[in-house]
Amino acid sequence: MINISDKLKEKLRQIPTKPGIYKMIDSKGNVIYVGKSKCLSKRVRTYFSDNPKWEKITKMVRLIDDIEYTVTDTHLEARLLECRLIKQIKPIFNSQMKHDRGYVFLKLKNYNQYNALSVVDEREEGTYGPFRSKFYLNEIINSLKNIYPIKNINGSYSFEYHLFPVTLNINEFNENKECLKDILTDKVNAESFIEELKIKMKKEASCNNFEMASVYKDFIDNINYINYTIYKYENLMNSDLLVAIPLDEGYKFFYISDANIVRKERFKSISQTDIDLFCDAAKNSTVDYSIDINEKSLIDFRDIIYSEILSLPENSVLKINT
Repeated sequence: MINISDKLKEKLRQIPTKPGIYKMIDSKGNVIYVGKSKCLSKRVRTYFSDNPKWEKITKMVRLIDDIEYTVTDTHLEARLLECRLIKQIKPIFNSQMKHDRGYVFLKLKNYNQYNALSVVDEREEGTYGPFRSKFYLNEIINSLKNIYPIKNINGSYSFEYHLFPVTLNINEFNENKECLKDILTDKVNAESFIEELKIKMKKEASCNNFEMASVYKDFIDNINYINYTIYKYENLMNSDLLVAIPLDEGYKFFYISDANIVRKERFKSISQTDIDLFCDAAKNSTVDYSIDINEKSLIDFRDIIYSEILSLPENSVLKINT
């Protein structure tokens, strides 16, 4: 461990081996970093090791004057609290989840000779998302121009790669736009489009045109990124969820509706009566984030909730019919 003040040494001794969040604070009282861990003590100590992994940590550690922490019952709650605090405080050394106002939407445009898609900052008619990376989305949009026009022929998609984008007349544009709309709003259509891309990729590879096969692979990756962002939690969001996470003593119940935790409660043991009463109370509960939540910032909370759910055993998650 590097040489640190007696004050920090004492703080490190106090931090428990429990889940929660920690705040790194400078000499002026500013929170410069917020983090979370399943084991606070072990995680925080890693910042003061002799050989930190990143230069960013070295710079931050030099500024740390104090450490505050909050213990939570579960890692899920620690992650949500971390997200909330990052959005509230915007610490200088945090990067993820801090700049959600920069998240963007994919928009189906009206007639344009070359491109049916664009990136917009706010939700409008004919938009999809939000997406975190404006740069990556623009890269995808520019690459797709090389396979326009896309046509629907007998339920499957027809297109060819063009080295330079083709100028579309209004009829071609509208047909192309309808195909894109089908792909962006229906998972089955999206998978059908990807299958056509795979066929072309394999055909190019079989002819030893590996550079062209790589181009089609990039198209597949790009469409998968769009589809994953749009559809990744589709099955989970169709129902309310009752989630039970084991604690050292008992369980923590969470009632989740539309990507929101509307109620949570600890139980030493589980009975059907407890479950029924908990669910009935949850259905009359409301969500209070205590900060301004918009559609863009909500995706960070949603991703945390559903990624934690997917990491749990199946018998820890129950779908509730409403």
